[in-house]
Amino acid sequence: MPQLSFIRVSIIFIICFLAIFFASPNFFYSKIEERNNQLNNEKSWLDLLPTSLVKLGLDLKGGVYMLLEIETESVIREKFDFLWIDIRDALIKRRNEVGSIKRLDKSGETLKIKIGNPENILIAIEELEQFNSSQELFSSRWSGKVTRESLLFSNTEDTISIQFSIEQKKYIKKQIIDQSLEIIRRRVDEAGTREPSIQKQGSERILVQVPGLDSSEELIRLLGKTAKLTFHEVVERTTDPERKTRVGEILVKEEGTESAFYILKKRYVVSGETLTNAQPSFDENGMPAINFNFNPKGAIKFGNYTRDNIGSLFAIVLDNVVLSAPVIRAHIAGGSGIISGNFSVEESNRLAILLRSGALPAEIKVLELRTIGPELGIDSINSGKFAAIIGGCLVLVFMWLSYGLFGIFANIALIINILLVMSLISVIGATLTLPGIAGIVLTIGMAVDANVLIFERIKEELKLNKSIYNAINTGYEKAMSSIIDANVTTMIAAIILFFLGSGPIKGFSVTLGIGILTSVFTALFLTRIFIDLYIVTSKPNNVKV
Repeated sequence: MPQLSFIRVSIIFIICFLAIFFASPNFFYSKIEERNNQLNNEKSWLDLLPTSLVKLGLDLKGGVYMLLEIETESVIREKFDFLWIDIRDALIKRRNEVGSIKRLDKSGETLKIKIGNPENILIAIEELEQFNSSQELFSSRWSGKVTRESLLFSNTEDTISIQFSIEQKKYIKKQIIDQSLEIIRRRVDEAGTREPSIQKQGSERILVQVPGLDSSEELIRLLGKTAKLTFHEVVERTTDPERKTRVGEILVKEEGTESAFYILKKRYVVSGETLTNAQPSFDENGMPAINFNFNPKGAIKFGNYTRDNIGSLFAIVLDNVVLSAPVIRAHIAGGSGIISGNFSVEESNRLAILLRSGALPAEIKVLELRTIGPELGIDSINSGKFAAIIGGCLVLVFMWLSYGLFGIFANIALIINILLVMSLISVIGATLTLPGIAGIVLTIGMAVDANVLIFERIKEELKLNKSIYNAINTGYEKAMSSIIDANVTTMIAAIILFFLGSGPIKGFSVTLGIGILTSVFTALFLTRIFIDLYIVTSKPNNVKV
């Protein structure tokens, strides 16, 4: 007779109870979702259930699909713009030796500098090689540090060419993509949209899927704006759009006008990277504005500049447009301030979201944009449900007709197996897609494979006139290796699909992998408990499998 361990039985039934408990909210999906969105504040028995639901993917719930490309090359060019200012200042000190200094070709990924005395080009290269040897040439949270060892120098007769090393370029681009992922996720979350899927695709692209969003316009307004905020020293105000600027200066248009421009120092005093908070508010005239706060580092720079430049203009620039250029009237300590401009309440709310989440390190381009209606998702869900119910019913009938009482045990285990899959998907926060439903349907078929192997082995042992318990025990032992081997190889395939696939393929691999784990548990442990309990309680003289 089988020796049942109380601890073993308890653990297995506790797992089954937890599976039912955590899967139960999905049977009241709309009501639980309404409660989670705080649309229904009335107390009810639903409050006793968990809050985790199976997240529905874009193909099931509808929403917005957006494929973005990050323009990393522009960041390389911007780095050279800043680097050129420092290099020029360094070479000017040795102008008697190197002669005139001129930058060539401002559009590429190479900084080319022409000098007036070609015979002394090695002196210029020596100066550049020692340039900031103990400091960083450029550093930001977006792209890490760029040091002297990251620069490659070459020269022709009178021209020095400077490039970033291949390793440094790869590092910079990787950092830009990683930071863009983080910023895009923050913006989508700040906007209140639920359960977005944001993932890297290729080397310079990001895929954004936001289920349940009916319109793509708001998403474009949130993600299509770089939101790079900087504070600059103002050189002068002008109405000439063709006004020439000197090295280290830029011409920037004022927001809301076509004839007002500012000449600003190109190197900013402080940037939005040091912001810790931004909230919509109103200025002293009752117009929409934004209150902001700097971190300690930004607060010190901001405070020192306002202390030393009382009476001067200070330009607030967002994405190469001057929002405002107020006069500094007093020392602004504490690292807080207010941004006012010609924007509405809605625009101030959106801008506050952008500033809180941070600026994108590079401009983005929308390569593909689709809005999927929820009606298509409902059809997909209904089709998936129908396929799962039909497949499940056929499997249940087959197991019952083929194996009798043991088939019923397998059927009960199969139902609990599906509940286990649903509960795990809910708890870990995986997103269920249409291919994911296909993975669940496949799991239904796979779940009984192990039981079929076991029951056939038990049949063979009973034909050898072994006792009921010995036949059952031997059947499980002999089938064990085949079951483990089959499921391990399938799990390897699921893992490969998860890490190398994307979108629908990844959704399929998730439900397939979870289904493999739950199927092994229900086949090897749960059905065995049912059979052992039957043998202990009924003490049959013979069994028909």
